[in-house]
Amino acid sequence: MTTWPILSVTTFLPVVGALIVYLSRGDDEAARRNSRWIALWTTLITFAVSVILVMRFDPANPDFQFVEKANWLATGITYHMGVDGISLPFVILTTALMPFCIIASWKVTSRVREYMMAFLILETLMVGTFSALDLVLFYLFFEGGLIPMFLIIGVWGGPRRVYASFKFFLYTLLGSVLMLLAIMALYWNGNTTDIPTLMHTAVPRSLQTWAWLAFFASFAVKMPMWPVHTWLPDAHVEAPTAGSVVLAAILLKMGGYGFLRFSLPMFPLASHDFAPLIFTLSAIAIIYTSLVALMQEDMKKLIAYSSVAHMGFVTMGIFAGTMQGVAGGVFQMISHGIVSGALFLCVGIVYDRLHTREIAAYGGLVNRMPLYAMTFMVFTMANVGLPGTSGFVGEFMTLLGTFKVSIPTAFFASFGVILSAAYALWLYRKVVFGALVKPSLMSMKDLTLRECVILFPMIALTILFGVYPKPVLDMSAASVQQLVNNYNTAVTAVKAAALLQ
Repeated sequence: MTTWPILSVTTFLPVVGALIVYLSRGDDEAARRNSRWIALWTTLITFAVSVILVMRFDPANPDFQFVEKANWLATGITYHMGVDGISLPFVILTTALMPFCIIASWKVTSRVREYMMAFLILETLMVGTFSALDLVLFYLFFEGGLIPMFLIIGVWGGPRRVYASFKFFLYTLLGSVLMLLAIMALYWNGNTTDIPTLMHTAVPRSLQTWAWLAFFASFAVKMPMWPVHTWLPDAHVEAPTAGSVVLAAILLKMGGYGFLRFSLPMFPLASHDFAPLIFTLSAIAIIYTSLVALMQEDMKKLIAYSSVAHMGFVTMGIFAGTMQGVAGGVFQMISHGIVSGALFLCVGIVYDRLHTREIAAYGGLVNRMPLYAMTFMVFTMANVGLPGTSGFVGEFMTLLGTFKVSIPTAFFASFGVILSAAYALWLYRKVVFGALVKPSLMSMKDLTLRECVILFPMIALTILFGVYPKPVLDMSAASVQQLVNNYNTAVTAVKAAALLQ
């Protein structure tokens, strides 16, 4: 057994790095260089520690592992941390992507120390969100992540960064206020904020409904689900490249993680009752936002709308309440984290060279940047859900899981697969193919070594998980099975009781 608090080390190591960045001194250029290297080494060491978590994790055990518990507040609120097969993949996704974000930010020149500190503090808050086993602790980490992201968009973003950052902040904060009220109601009902205890505490039917709606308000905005998705395109367009990567790859997943950790296990009856609503919203999200993506002129906006469509598959799979649906939802979130993060990096690469994201400004890049064209193609195909890429596995499993429960939902969602091919291939054709006629593109250089270091590992993971998804599916299988069994048991018991009356 692990004797040292490995989960706390993984969570708070980036804060230590941020503190070192803050204390690093020197002239302007030396301070900037030191900040970059300290941030990079901190994220790499954090990732190395998180790999130890994976090596020591027992996938056959559905319960929480690496549990750490200490008294914190007098009212029974504790510092309680732990991971299971559902949360560990997200912890690894977070720690693995952060070094790429730091390397991608190597050319940032304004307020570099503050920029690196914001990312390191954000990493701690994201890992903490996925590891917290106390409702109040979870809420602090969950909400705390808003602050560094608000600053990253608002300080280092594009021309409309202040508008986008305030819209992002207010949308997500408004939903979370309702979640705070639900947390208080759960505390009064169960006299504890301990998440594992609350999972096995009976919640009255009326409270389940209101608490589910309150949690839903927060997680639906975070996902984001249609129609509360409008903050996402603005935030993505204005955020710096690394900010877009974190937003798409990790922050969006907090909503799906919240549904898996709270909505399904704590409010199974309400989840079952509201499943038709979720199916409807998911189907609308998949079709509507795919059509909107077809009309975009900005590359980042197109990928942002595609993220909303892909999250529609996740919510649909989770609330199907089947083994394939839930496992597919988890896998789709991990796959989307890698693929969408890589797509935003690809956009950032050409933006660095030409300083525009307008699709019309590009064309014929394959003639000047063949390596970039190949890389962009792999991630475009994964975004479409081509068999052999990780994007296919998640979409197929969520559709399979939903088909068992609601054939109409699966039918309409499958149109999203066709529409995603339409907008993704249209984007690729406009940017990469065609004649190289625009004078501004004649001097475009192919991928640098730094850019290859970022993108090639992501290509390897995209193809590996497409061909061999077993590592992710096995890690989460026992926890997903337990979640689905408990959910079905609760729903079956209520149906049986209704028949007896």
